Amino acid sequence: MSSKIRLLALGLSLATFTLPAVSFAQISVSITLAPPELPVYEQPVMPEEGYLWTPGYWAYGEFGYFWVPGTWVQPPSVGVLWTPGYWGWSNGNYAFNNGYWGAQIGFYGGVNYGFGYGGSGYAGGRWSNGAFQYNTAVNNVNLSSVHNTYNEKVVNNTTVNNVSYNGGSGGVSARPTAAEESYAHQSHVEATPAQKQQEQAARAEPAQRASVNNGHPTVAATPKPGVFKGPGVVEAKAATENKAAETKPAAESKAAAESKAAAGKPSVAEKEETLHKAAVANKATAATKAKADSKAASGEAMPAKKATPVKHAAAAPHSVSAAKAPKPAAAPKPAASSRPIASPKPVAAAKPSAPAKVAMHSAPAAKDAGHAAPAEPAHPQAEARPAAPPHPEAAPKPEPKPEEKPKEH
Repeated sequence: MSSKIRLLALGLSLATFTLPAVSFAQISVSITLAPPELPVYEQPVMPEEGYLWTPGYWAYGEFGYFWVPGTWVQPPSVGVLWTPGYWGWSNGNYAFNNGYWGAQIGFYGGVNYGFGYGGSGYAGGRWSNGAFQYNTAVNNVNLSSVHNTYNEKVVNNTTVNNVSYNGGSGGVSARPTAAEESYAHQSHVEATPAQKQQEQAARAEPAQRASVNNGHPTVAATPKPGVFKGPGVVEAKAATENKAAETKPAAESKAAAESKAAAGKPSVAEKEETLHKAAVANKATAATKAKADSKAASGEAMPAKKATPVKHAAAAPHSVSAAKAPKPAAAPKPAASSRPIASPKPVAAAKPSAPAKVAMHSAPAAKDAGHAAPAEPAHPQAEARPAAPPHPEAAPKPEPKPEEKPKEH
């Protein structure tokens, strides 16, 4: 039963192409299943000047819906424009209204076919003095070879979607204007042989069937009718929502790549923390160095004090220089170079004054006993003990006192 209906529909479709142009039939096929959405595709470059664009559409055959690619065709005569065919809901069925050539653009269901066919009228070009002018805002033409052009922005007041039919459930709700209805009763010219060839080639190609391509045909548009392979043939893109879904992973990959690149660079907080750690480390290093310098300075002062008893012992046999014996105590002055570690606390360092007095008074005793000189160093060693703290400046303070005492004697 269904095969008979398909054959009947096919017969009606063929019959429409045998009727005179004046009484051109409007409906060729009627079925209960709505056509798929319009695929998204780009317009191929116009092959040469003089061709006009005819948008793609879903046709119906024995294997169900199949996509007839949009293509550039030569009009049957000068001054005519192409009104695309469309599917419309009527009396419980979807019927296909055939397209036609005419002096005016008629009603094509409010379907937005794109490339100048925004749902009403045509903004892709116009006839002027027997030549067609192309609007480059919506047409893909080679400006190096085509000069009869203009650029006019198209404002589309209709809802932009991929719906391919008028009326019914989910269809476009547009209705023809009075002018468009009048155009339908004017003299029309049916599709050209080249256009019919395009539909027959699509019918014979399994990849164009909706049951095979799920609404995304392999060939969505061609530069010329009947050419489904070679340069200029355009494949359908994903639907709008699918295209957005495909773009999302790419955006996420890019964000991930940027995040990964940013991860290799330290943040402001990390930089500040690094600088803080470096400052702390530098302070610790400076403190360690200061301690080392302090120890080194105290180590240098110790030998100087040990050398003092040797000089006192050498001066002991000369009674005349006994009063001047304290002068070697000036040897600790080099320790003054360590003043950066200033600390006045070791006042106890004044004790060395007592050994100085003993040294001066014991000088005469050295004459009586020649071995008295070696016994003398015992007192300077006691003098060195106060210098053990890490404050070597304490040693120079006793210097004035030993010098003043001899002057009184």
